[in-house]
Amino acid sequence: MSAPGTSNARRLPLTTSKIVAEVEDGVGWLTFNNPERRNAVSLEMWQGLGDAAEAFEADAQVRVVVMRGAGGQSFAAGADISEFEQFRANAEQKEAYGKIAARGQLGLAQLTKPLIAMIEGFCIGGGLALALTADVRIATAGSRFGIPAAKLGLGYEYAGIAALARLVGPSAAKDILFSARFLAADEALRIGLVNTIADDGQLHQQVRAYAQGIAGNAPLTVHAAKAAVRAFERYSATHEAEAIEELVNRCFDSEDYREGRRAFMDKRTPHFKGR
Repeated sequence: MSAPGTSNARRLPLTTSKIVAEVEDGVGWLTFNNPERRNAVSLEMWQGLGDAAEAFEADAQVRVVVMRGAGGQSFAAGADISEFEQFRANAEQKEAYGKIAARGQLGLAQLTKPLIAMIEGFCIGGGLALALTADVRIATAGSRFGIPAAKLGLGYEYAGIAALARLVGPSAAKDILFSARFLAADEALRIGLVNTIADDGQLHQQVRAYAQGIAGNAPLTVHAAKAAVRAFERYSATHEAEAIEELVNRCFDSEDYREGRRAFMDKRTPHFKGR
């Protein structure tokens, strides 16, 4: 993992080494530091994300936050599926797991400071959900995007689907969710999933310059602008959201979900039965 920049970077204390939070020149750098697993997000990392989000929000020196993956191969390859058998094997466990994950997810989504996703490599499943909490997404030409929930038999949370549909539109969101296919960066740019594709070899430099430009702008103006856009796009909880949550819980209690987990670990094609 390369440092965010010079020795001026200040590291914030966290309870895990798999999430790194640093501050430099008004920019908070949040790194998913699990490169040996393509930065798959473990339960420990979800906890660290919540802690880091709180620290960045409270730090007066932070004007903007950039999140990225360590290793150069992946932004975040979803949640760590190897933990699901232990921590997320049914709807009851999913609820307990979800509370910790939601704190991390909501901590990022509710930041009052601009959040930039610097995407290099795979941005998949829960990793894409994290990227969707960002205000701006900047990616490399070789990045890949997707939500493979339908290949695992699990339910993708309503908040993530709502964020995706608001960003790319209902039709494109359905295509991504139904097909469970991976999208190349050029398609992601065309449908509005990412804002910009960085020039070859220039991702870090371009994101740094962009973030520092935001950090140099009037903080109250930027804060007010983010609050206004957030108010415009915010969805409200309805009885439909509750019904969707029940459908998600059915996925986590299903035979298909158990089969999807086993097939993933066995490196074979799953055989789903719809129950």
